[in-house]
Amino acid sequence: MDRPVFRRHFLHPRFWPLWLGLGLLWLVVQLPYAVLLRLGRGLGALMYRVAGARRRIAARNLELCFPQMPSAERERLLRENFASTGIAFFEMAISWWWPRERLARLAHIEGLEHLRQAQAEGQGVILMALHFTTLEIGAALLGQQHTIDGMYREHDNPLFDYIQRAGRERHNRDATAIERDDVRGMLKVLRAGRAIWYAPDQDYGPKQSIFVPLFGIPAATVTATTKFARLGRARVLPFTQERLADGSGYRMVIHPPFPGFPAEDEAADCLLINQWIERVVSACPSQYLWAHRRFKTRPPGAPKLYD
Repeated sequence: MDRPVFRRHFLHPRFWPLWLGLGLLWLVVQLPYAVLLRLGRGLGALMYRVAGARRRIAARNLELCFPQMPSAERERLLRENFASTGIAFFEMAISWWWPRERLARLAHIEGLEHLRQAQAEGQGVILMALHFTTLEIGAALLGQQHTIDGMYREHDNPLFDYIQRAGRERHNRDATAIERDDVRGMLKVLRAGRAIWYAPDQDYGPKQSIFVPLFGIPAATVTATTKFARLGRARVLPFTQERLADGSGYRMVIHPPFPGFPAEDEAADCLLINQWIERVVSACPSQYLWAHRRFKTRPPGAPKLYD
């Protein structure tokens, strides 16, 4: 995709409320990081009260994935998850607007040698990530250290889309934004020896998926990771990130590649991925995006799991 370009019609009065909101947000995120964490937790507490539909989805997912956990512990985890979601709102703005040097102080990155080795060998990389609430700021911090291309879906509001893309791409001037459905573009990038961020942990429907257990539940799991790795001749490097409890920033880890991936059997690859997802999410459940209906698509004849 082309670089984001400012358009004169962004100054039309219909965009003034959004400009005002963005301006206020810019002012707020100049506050110290510790203050923004507290503000985010407060926003999350408000969201917990007013976002009933998302709260019910997240609560149901926690019930499905951690059935042995006491209900009081799940409720505590649910509230922490909304606090993390509230913090993510300010992390988004931090990643867009903080000076690069100030932002870089939050980064604790491990495993960059795996990316650099693949680059030195001219091999493309699928940076296999998950939808954690720290997704936006993690991508910005990693992008300061290594060029990472990304899958992209255009926002309905053109002004917000411009601000979002400009904020993301300022850390990664050489990066390419690829439309989510542009398979040919993704393969071209991989075959050119570049790295692309990709997350296979959501329910994209039955068309490109097979049912593989996730937390003991048959889950529609995309086979695209295997296809992209095979057709793009790419290495798959798992990538994890978490917000550190001591307020010092974010730990991001680029892990060694899965051995023998991709295999001949797509189901075996999907199972390997889902088992990895279980381990990673279980290690940091409060920061995962539980508000997504991960088990919406069901095997034929199976009952629905959400209201």
